[in-house]
Amino acid sequence: MWTDASCRRQRGAALLVVLWLTAALSVIAFSVAMTVRGETERTATDVEGLQSYYLAAGAVDRTVCYMLWGPQAKNPDGTSRYWAQGIPRLYHRFPEGDAVVEIIPASAKLNINLASEEEIVRLLVALGAEPARAQLIAAAVLDWRRPIPGPGLSSFDQRYLARTPSFRARHASFQQVEELLLVEGMTPELFYGTYVRDAEGRLVRRSGLRDCVSVFGNNAAFDINTADPALLRALGVPAPAVEEIVTLRRLRPLTVEDLNQFRRYAGPAASRLAVGGNSIFTIRATARLRRQDGSLSDLRRSVAALVKLFGSGFQPPYQVLRWHDYAVAGDWNWP
Repeated sequence: MWTDASCRRQRGAALLVVLWLTAALSVIAFSVAMTVRGETERTATDVEGLQSYYLAAGAVDRTVCYMLWGPQAKNPDGTSRYWAQGIPRLYHRFPEGDAVVEIIPASAKLNINLASEEEIVRLLVALGAEPARAQLIAAAVLDWRRPIPGPGLSSFDQRYLARTPSFRARHASFQQVEELLLVEGMTPELFYGTYVRDAEGRLVRRSGLRDCVSVFGNNAAFDINTADPALLRALGVPAPAVEEIVTLRRLRPLTVEDLNQFRRYAGPAASRLAVGGNSIFTIRATARLRRQDGSLSDLRRSVAALVKLFGSGFQPPYQVLRWHDYAVAGDWNWP
């Protein structure tokens, strides 16, 4: 026979079960809601990233057209309507967003296939490598591009064959700068660059070897507007002159008149500086979508293309030698 006390205990137990079930269902519902919200935001970010990618790719295409039209289309004052040699950046405004395009001629980088051992050592030291490591890498670079040493193996080949996986040096010219990652002594930090603290304790990016070398160009003259500061120092430009060059070109493109001024106190290395490039350029675009309120999104997407220009009289007028779906934007402030 049920007593009042036992009934109360039964009702209390049932209430406790209901409360636990309610709490469990609430946790499940909250977890599902958070998962749906996270997936929705991730999908929105992916969509925005894809749209930014195509916006950046369109900015590259527009820039190529501007570079082809530049020599012919002139403003009434004689300046180029679209682009002229020595202009390192273009800003494009689209209905969907904005894009900043960096134009880096091959003459802004050291041709690793033509560089001397001394030039490679100076550049590596300027990038932060220890002198002993710089000497080792420079010797390995020369061995990599040197013909096969007869029937035997070079000392570097023996080291490479001892690795896992094993390989031999190409003993031919570098076809891509990424091959430098295989040479003896090279590190990812030295190749790609890293972050170091400045005198005030702030993290700043230190350039890598890939920012300073190429497999194109003739190493005769380097573009003063886009050459990396480490490369300028490696060429022998005094540190104060390098700082002034970097400061001025953040404000505006440097002209031939500016170059002549630098030649007065930049020493013999100034003879290896020039304005502009030849026919091969890296075109790197960074795009941001425009929100409904007119502001720009925080998400940025960068792509790059290595392009050889033939001129408007040729068919096709240009050729894309290499395309990068993911690129690292340069050191500049968004306008």
